[in-house]
Amino acid sequence: MKPRSLIAAIHPRLAVVLHDLAMVWLAWIATNWLRYSLEPAAVPQVAFAPEAAIVVVAQGLVLWWTGLYKGLWRFASLPDLWNILRAGVLGALGIAVALFLYNRLATVPRTVLVVYPAVLVLFLGLPRLAYRYWKDSRLDFARGVPAKRVLVLGAGRAGETLIRELSQERRYRPVGILDDNAQLRGAKVHGVPVLGTIEQLPDLAGEVAAEMLLIAMPSASNAQMQRTVELCEGTGIPFRTVPRLQDVVAGRMAFNELKEVAIEDLLGRDPVQLDWTAIRTGLSGARVLVTGGGGSIGSELCRQVARLGVESLTVLELSEFNLYRIEQELKQEFPDLVVNAVLGDCGDAVVCDRVFAQARPQVVFHAAAFKHVPLLQTQVREAFRNNVLGTQVVAQAADKYGVGGFVLISTDKAVNPTSVMGACKRAAEIFCQNFAARSHTRFITVRFGNVLDSAGSVVPLFREQIRGGGPVTVTHPEITRYFMTIPEACQLILQASVLGQGGEIFALDMGEPVKISYLAEQMIRLANKVPGRDVHIVYTGLRPGEKLFEELFHSQENYVDTSHAKIFLAQPRSMSWDLLNVQLARATHAVRDYDEETLRRCLTSLLPEFAWREEGEAEVVPIARGQN
Repeated sequence: MKPRSLIAAIHPRLAVVLHDLAMVWLAWIATNWLRYSLEPAAVPQVAFAPEAAIVVVAQGLVLWWTGLYKGLWRFASLPDLWNILRAGVLGALGIAVALFLYNRLATVPRTVLVVYPAVLVLFLGLPRLAYRYWKDSRLDFARGVPAKRVLVLGAGRAGETLIRELSQERRYRPVGILDDNAQLRGAKVHGVPVLGTIEQLPDLAGEVAAEMLLIAMPSASNAQMQRTVELCEGTGIPFRTVPRLQDVVAGRMAFNELKEVAIEDLLGRDPVQLDWTAIRTGLSGARVLVTGGGGSIGSELCRQVARLGVESLTVLELSEFNLYRIEQELKQEFPDLVVNAVLGDCGDAVVCDRVFAQARPQVVFHAAAFKHVPLLQTQVREAFRNNVLGTQVVAQAADKYGVGGFVLISTDKAVNPTSVMGACKRAAEIFCQNFAARSHTRFITVRFGNVLDSAGSVVPLFREQIRGGGPVTVTHPEITRYFMTIPEACQLILQASVLGQGGEIFALDMGEPVKISYLAEQMIRLANKVPGRDVHIVYTGLRPGEKLFEELFHSQENYVDTSHAKIFLAQPRSMSWDLLNVQLARATHAVRDYDEETLRRCLTSLLPEFAWREEGEAEVVPIARGQN
């Protein structure tokens, strides 16, 4: 480091050290003066006696040792006062020892050593607290921007923390708090009064002249958040929210980071309670392979697996850009993790054999799949090749190389499938379920519905349509879907991976189905637009292979509860292993010959419940069933 840079780095600390040493000297002189002032005859005090120098050196060493100079005066608080108090007591002991060695305490009254720590705490603590008070309370005259008046919704721990942070930043001025706890009415949080309940928001927001509403309810339920946002929208005042607890815990956002309300805040559910001990036991130190690791689910699985301290993580991905992106992210976030990024098709047996031989994975998460329902309806060959035969190739490689656990990521569209995509995923489930009985590898299937903001899903589509001024296209007024966030889905996948013994199909609790029309309306409102006026919603009719509603279980699967409240177990439906192999062999030749008609017949043979529909033909379902 250059001398000039060194001086610049030391200077602020040096000023604080010099201040504290001066306060030590002053506290020692003041204590001695106070003691001798009680004597009948005044004893002259020598300000720069050798004893004072010994006191300054001994106390200075103790102040440095206690770590007092690691803190900043701007944020001085109770921990700093505790350090000062500790330094005062230890310093008095050190001073007593030093002066005893110097002159056997001949010139120092014992009372001085007792009173000195209290005086020192006063002399060191008051300047720090005064400086922080001055910094917190002064107006920013240089910028000349008045603080924005905000109304905080929620008086819990999140609200208290938010108000404390806002009081330091000075950009916002909390003028009141609303909370549904009636016992808090009239109470104050850091001097800010609780004015009433959240239902009184429309009236109270105008009375206090609020310029912004801040929602501090990170643990609010789906219904509570929806109602709160509805009330905020009714006021016409801009509103923001604090991050959800799971986002803070995962390190995706800071607790005091205000953000616009997103659709996942309205459709999110209660935080998932996981058995992290069992998950870590199953994955910590293991070699893990994720196929399709650059996609929405695959990439989040990579992030969560990396946090669990695995030995190595191999990512097999067909998209070059997606692979590059997740590799760079993992290397930046987890520099000590061994990351193997492999560009290739999981349906290519040569690629799979090479990857398994080199990485020797102990756990495989098979997330690679084509999933766009209308598009795959006319792409039977690619859907079967990737979703069925690709799963077969990866599963057989896992068996060959002695993988301990194999998790197939499936979909609710595999239940009573009406689309090519759903039928192919169901065929993949059937293969893994039957192959589990003939392999030492634990084959587990995890089935769930839509994930918010995944690539190709309805949320990014709606967002783009709203940005372009509309219209927002919804297929049917009554169409419903299950939704969960990507992190929640991946957490439950990890939990299911340690629950299964092999051959199970686990279905995730998706909560209540959501009308897509409601989703569209809320996204329009969150964009500060009015549905039907600023952005119109147009109903286009069900697309080929599309259901009016989705199901998580087949009627013959007789699902049962597991040890986790949000994971259910579907009872397996057996199939002849010979018949399965015959159909898959036929399908392999049909894929090679691009014979889609044979592939259709293979799907029909494997799935008697699958009713094939021609292009342009959609499912017709009574509206009442969609309300289940």
